[in-house]
Amino acid sequence: MQTCGIISEYNPFHNGHAYQIQEARKMSKAECMIAVMSGNFVQRGEPAIIDKWKRAEAAVLNGIDIVIELPYLYATQSASHFANGGITVLKHAGADAICFGSECGNLENLQEIADTPVNPDHLHEALNTGMSYPKAYSLLTSNMYPNDLLAVSYLRAIRGTTIKPYLLQRTSGYLDETIQANASAMAIRKALKEKVSLQNSTPMEKILQNSVFVYPEMYYSYLRTFLLTSSVKRLEEFFMFSEGIENHLVKNAKQYENYADFLSACTSYRYTASRVRRSCLQAMNQVTKTEVQNLPVYECLRVLAFNDVGRKWLAEQRKKETHIAAKFADVPFPWRQLEYRTTLLYTSVLPEEERDRILNLEIQGAHYIK
Repeated sequence: MQTCGIISEYNPFHNGHAYQIQEARKMSKAECMIAVMSGNFVQRGEPAIIDKWKRAEAAVLNGIDIVIELPYLYATQSASHFANGGITVLKHAGADAICFGSECGNLENLQEIADTPVNPDHLHEALNTGMSYPKAYSLLTSNMYPNDLLAVSYLRAIRGTTIKPYLLQRTSGYLDETIQANASAMAIRKALKEKVSLQNSTPMEKILQNSVFVYPEMYYSYLRTFLLTSSVKRLEEFFMFSEGIENHLVKNAKQYENYADFLSACTSYRYTASRVRRSCLQAMNQVTKTEVQNLPVYECLRVLAFNDVGRKWLAEQRKKETHIAAKFADVPFPWRQLEYRTTLLYTSVLPEEERDRILNLEIQGAHYIK
């Protein structure tokens, strides 16, 4: 069965995502579309606005055949780690192709950048130091957009594999907050927070109308208390904590009672907002450097949702003895322990009924969507 993968967050799923799936299927001639999707926390170092089960269901109802979870540890890191994690999952899935969005829309230029020795996470910094780049880079302007950075990371991660890349140019800006038919996920999240019309921008509109939303500031009371009651030695043990960021976070936690002010004060040339958010998230989830170092290689596919085509693909994979984790208990224990702990944090700010629903779903099996 010919397969094409999309590495995604669907936070939330919108019309642009549906269009990408449709075009990816056409370009790759895929019989089965696979989404590797972030769980309850996303790459920005923030909680997803609604839980992964609702987002996975929306994906299957709108063109995806099977949704596989991108483990928390990959989902909440920088572009290169996020991409490597997603490609690792697609390699285990035996994907034939991958489709990703790009602001520049030029695969050849992006490939040329991917072939340089520079880590995609550091392209901006390297450019500012005057480092020489391929001529193609000048076509992308002095600052690459988020999806271009991810595209470069995907292209680097698939080197040495048989996964064929397909590029789809974005028609709306990643950071565009205008609510319209082809609105970005950020615009939709903003509209939901401000309780304004979604302008038919998402096929999830009815689901969203009946959902409880999760926002980063909801965790600040816990984060602030945790930072102020933990020793510096303890904070230094957490994953992604380095270069004295623990002292920086504690200093600002003492001063600011509002999350937005805290984040703004923490952000600098040395500590980007993304790094601050991701570091704080690791602290709240109490993910240590030792725990990460001791994790076994991730070699399974945790299925969140699937349809009839996905079921057929799963049957084929089982014949190949691919490690399918259709049940939570099938996920290797160290990874399972980490995922459940992050779900406890995610649900901690929710009403008890909603918390129980998501925690129960976490330990159950994948969802079949008709």
